[in-house]
Amino acid sequence: MPAHPLAPLVELPGVAEAAEKARDALAAVHRHPANLRGWPSTALEASWRGGRSSAAIDGGSVELRRDGDYDDPLLAGSMRVAQALDGDSLEQLVGVYRRAPAQALARLHVLAAADIVADADALGRPRSDAAVGARLDLLGQVVTAPSAGVPGPIVAAVVHGELLALAPFAAANGIVARGASRLSCVATGLDPHNLGVPEVAWLKRPAEYHRAAARFGEGTPEGVAEWILLCCAAFEAGAAEAASIAEAARPRAK
Repeated sequence: MPAHPLAPLVELPGVAEAAEKARDALAAVHRHPANLRGWPSTALEASWRGGRSSAAIDGGSVELRRDGDYDDPLLAGSMRVAQALDGDSLEQLVGVYRRAPAQALARLHVLAAADIVADADALGRPRSDAAVGARLDLLGQVVTAPSAGVPGPIVAAVVHGELLALAPFAAANGIVARGASRLSCVATGLDPHNLGVPEVAWLKRPAEYHRAAARFGEGTPEGVAEWILLCCAAFEAGAAEAASIAEAARPRAK
């Protein structure tokens, strides 16, 4: 069996250890009593928090109108993505992502950018650029490759970072990238019920988040490692956020 395309990244300083800590933290929160049977409700809350935080990372609003709708198109798109990453919709989208990642990314973009991109034909379509197409093909190979030997946090971090660096769509690339990171977490088994909320950690340190993403885009081993470590820390913090959601739900858990 050929080696996974990301296998060399496991050897970068600190990466394997950080990935293991993130994996352990998310595994622990899945064992929380409130999540043994009540995970659909805690996953819904996690998706809600993640969607609002994801919009805010890119400068979107977190405020709802009194009727529960959204004035900010970035927030509206982010919440549509969040809804697609919950319940039966998540299961369907993960299935598409595992088989045909480009189709899943296109779906995320349609949801994220429907109120932002004026040209409907541009929704779900990457920029017409040979280099963009080639890199998306490589990213698809990363997603569909057997993941043995490469921890889920590394895969999710690379998918996230590559989509931010490439910015393949006309708008809302950050929303798409963070949604794809969540898909990767589920698809790799890192966060099978999508309970984590790493977006909260990225929102608390937006300057560091954007700087590390730019460093990842440079492609140096140091920059790639810095980004993966930041993402692993966010996955770990997102597990702590998930634990707080589970604690709040615990009295209602059966």
